[in-house]
Amino acid sequence: MHTRPTRSALYIPGSKDRALEKARGLPVDVILFDLEDAVAPDAKIAARDTLFAALAGGGYGPRQRIVRINGLDTQWGRADAAAVAAMDCDAILLPKVNSTADVDALAALVPDLPIWAMMETPQSVLNAAQIAAHPRMAGFVMGTNDLAKDMGSRGRPALMMALQMCLLAAKAAGIVALDGVYNAFQDDDGLRAECAEGRDLGFDGKTLIHPAQIAIANAAFGPTTDEIALAHRQIAAFAEAAAQGQGVAVVDGKIVENLHIVTAKATLAKAEAIAALESA
Repeated sequence: MHTRPTRSALYIPGSKDRALEKARGLPVDVILFDLEDAVAPDAKIAARDTLFAALAGGGYGPRQRIVRINGLDTQWGRADAAAVAAMDCDAILLPKVNSTADVDALAALVPDLPIWAMMETPQSVLNAAQIAAHPRMAGFVMGTNDLAKDMGSRGRPALMMALQMCLLAAKAAGIVALDGVYNAFQDDDGLRAECAEGRDLGFDGKTLIHPAQIAIANAAFGPTTDEIALAHRQIAAFAEAAAQGQGVAVVDGKIVENLHIVTAKATLAKAEAIAALESA
């Protein structure tokens, strides 16, 4: 389990100074600086300089700064990659990754930064295990809108198999997995329900399209007060049982074994990391 918070990941246009400035004060865990979908074709070249200057100016604190470039098969992709290689960021996000060959191509252009992959095509889903296992791969971002378009599907239930295949691949490889966006940014109840579903599936966080969605994602993907309290009780009970030569404990009428203690300690570590991030 990852302890660096990735509960909320907000897309920010790399071409808009006002949005880049506002992002410095948002309580979001990850900022996805976008040079792709959020930037018009005639603004893409200038956006590189705008984003470079914003990142060089700092002020984003401990938030993860990830830059999404245009695909390498576009007229902007390779120049984007070269520009991002010189930016003050934590990782580079490649759209429409279909296979490890796409990751290899970006790795050759950007030798140092961790690579994240947009999982948004049928091919990417079918090749998820190999993509996740790539030595440069650090995270998956589900591109549910593009995936639904390519599949000709309607509704989130139709994407469930694809979501779970990518999630399983990410967990097997030990990398981060972020759920796709919720388009109805004024529908708090719908977002809350989809975040709860994503958390129950095992996603590490939710990608967002509007700052108003941050608080709901943070609440959904962070440990609750009850979960933290339970983790403390499980650890204490198991330690007491171990001191008495027992291999299991009982908490709230349920067996607690070592595997539960691993999860409990991860829960507390995540809670501590979130507290540190929010106080920074």
